[in-house]
Amino acid sequence: MSATFDTVVMVDWSGAGDRGATPKADAIWAGVARDGQADAPVYLRSRAAAEAWLAEVVPAERAAGRRVLLGFDFPFAYPAGTARRITGHEDPRLLWDWFAAAFDALADGEGRFDIAARLNGLFTGDEGPFWFNGLKRDLPGLGKGKPPPQADWPPERRRVETRAPGSFACWQMGGAGAVGSQAMTGMATLSRLRHLWPEAAIWPFDPVGDSPLVIAEVWPSLLSDAVTRRMAEDASLPGAGREGRPIKDAAQVAVLSEALSALCVDGRIDAAFAAAEGPDLAEEGWILGVGGEPELRAAAQPRLRNDCFALPSGVSWTPVDEALTLLRDRLTCVVGTETVPVGAAAGRILAQPHVAARSNPPAANAAVDGYGFAHAALGDAPHRLPLTRGRAAAGGPLEHALPRGEAVRILTGALLPEGVDTVVLEEDTRLEDGAVVFDGAVKPGANTRRAGEDVSVGEVALEGGHALRPPDLALLSALGLAEARVRRRLRVGVLSTGDELAAPGATQDPARTYDANRPMLLALAERWGHAAIDLGHVPDDRAALAHRLDTAGADVILTSGGASAGDEDHVSALLRETGSLTAWRIALKPGRPLALGMWRGMPVFGLPGNPVAAFVCALVFGRPALSVLAGGPWPETRGFVVPAAFEKRKKPGRREYLRARLAPDGRVEVFRSEGSGRISGLSWAEGLVELGDGAAEIRPGDPVTFLPYGLFGL
Repeated sequence: MSATFDTVVMVDWSGAGDRGATPKADAIWAGVARDGQADAPVYLRSRAAAEAWLAEVVPAERAAGRRVLLGFDFPFAYPAGTARRITGHEDPRLLWDWFAAAFDALADGEGRFDIAARLNGLFTGDEGPFWFNGLKRDLPGLGKGKPPPQADWPPERRRVETRAPGSFACWQMGGAGAVGSQAMTGMATLSRLRHLWPEAAIWPFDPVGDSPLVIAEVWPSLLSDAVTRRMAEDASLPGAGREGRPIKDAAQVAVLSEALSALCVDGRIDAAFAAAEGPDLAEEGWILGVGGEPELRAAAQPRLRNDCFALPSGVSWTPVDEALTLLRDRLTCVVGTETVPVGAAAGRILAQPHVAARSNPPAANAAVDGYGFAHAALGDAPHRLPLTRGRAAAGGPLEHALPRGEAVRILTGALLPEGVDTVVLEEDTRLEDGAVVFDGAVKPGANTRRAGEDVSVGEVALEGGHALRPPDLALLSALGLAEARVRRRLRVGVLSTGDELAAPGATQDPARTYDANRPMLLALAERWGHAAIDLGHVPDDRAALAHRLDTAGADVILTSGGASAGDEDHVSALLRETGSLTAWRIALKPGRPLALGMWRGMPVFGLPGNPVAAFVCALVFGRPALSVLAGGPWPETRGFVVPAAFEKRKKPGRREYLRARLAPDGRVEVFRSEGSGRISGLSWAEGLVELGDGAAEIRPGDPVTFLPYGLFGL
């Protein structure tokens, strides 16, 4: 099946009546997300208003060629056996039709509680599984409280609900958290929508295939932490009451629709559908996301807002440190998680703390080759201890306890036998007539390793956000961890733009410029551990550029050229049309223009077209920004102070980076020209000399800050 969706519509349902024109809590709310970005939540005052809204929105999305996932937060079915008891068939969709007809046939003053009381009459006992009468009048068969279950009643919960924390039984018709009324009224609505859209696939009752519309059951409680965080941080959420507190229902549809859409963008929503299991799916249904909670929660992590790159009002030139601070404070991780074998995890970023599955060492053992004994058995020197039979070796422990007063031959790494707490080094002993003899004092516990003296079981070995290096793989393996939970690799798309560019060697026309930036930026992304995606070259054609961005399949895009404000700067112009571009004029040499924007929820870094400036901006701004987007830390680059081998007079106002390398005498020399077009200087150099924002007059021997390429991960 193909489970990629262009649009996600999430509806938080309510069994209550018309809630009025003013947005309220415990009402029907809907959220729409496209390409990982959610629209503002929509308040729907009644079930009729919700159906009318859906009848308009869903066809409009499909008419635009977008595949739609429509989710509701109520049970699509009852526990096994219920549908057959009511309709004579196991198919829950026939029960939906039954409810739709039952609501249509109600007399004045009757409602869902009357239907529940009528259904209870199908079961033995004075009452039935449905409970909680929310009316002021008595209803025979439907009490206020929960009745004791009878033998022929269906189970309390569907199987999927036993795996969903905080779920309520669908039999409870009212009270805090109850879903009984939602289920009953929601199923009646689903009946009408199913007949309105006969081509819709109802998951998991229908095969999804390539249906343009899939309707599924999804519960916001799977993302309760993310909902709480959104309510605390998102000031744009609708509020209720005198204090204007954010409405939880509005936050829920925004978070859930956005998370499901993000899974679609990442190509990982198939796993959520595949998690449904069991022989009763066709009768009980499933909650989309149950069984794939880690992926869903990862997709609900805070994502970048369209205005995240906006500069403070009145800012014209931005100092380097201020620009870095703005990026550090506003960027967040945008990738999900996955589990990989530790042996294949080099360069990956841990998504969570990893704790030791067992201690290292797992048990006390010998640190040297020698002879083990109980220290308390020693007398005065010279010491003479008879050797016991056998020996202790790594992987071959002594099979019996060591008798007191004896010694055992023991090799490095061998477990200390029972009765051994000290080891004497082999070089400090001699053998005489079946005994080991040695002089001098030996401290208790000498030449042994305690169990867990390196890392104890249950102790955090590596924190989340750590980029795994070869030594880290050794540590995790030694602690019994065969797999690591890591961040998915950040997909960095690299795109070149401009009519003047040509592939290297493709032409000898002096008016064309060979594309030097794209291979350089792709190599940088790979060196930094990301998944580099070559998006090729797009000429100065805004429609072609928009199409390339739409089909990039990336988490972030690096472009070069077109980042200024000229007639042919199409990157800036296109992003500006979306209302999500900020042209940062960095007080930096080389590389002043830096266009930062969002394209349908995807950050775009518009680097200068000049290769020297693009390289410097990628190192200074791109590397730390990509690290945070990938789930890693913000790397601080601290250089080395070395004497200068050059002269330089610098004006105040801009930070400067000079291509440089260390001379044999330990001083740092700079490239012969500061011209930004001298690409050979990048290859000649071993790093950069950083000159601060203020004025400076540097003479040979003066201290300067040298940043080797290695500090930038190269």
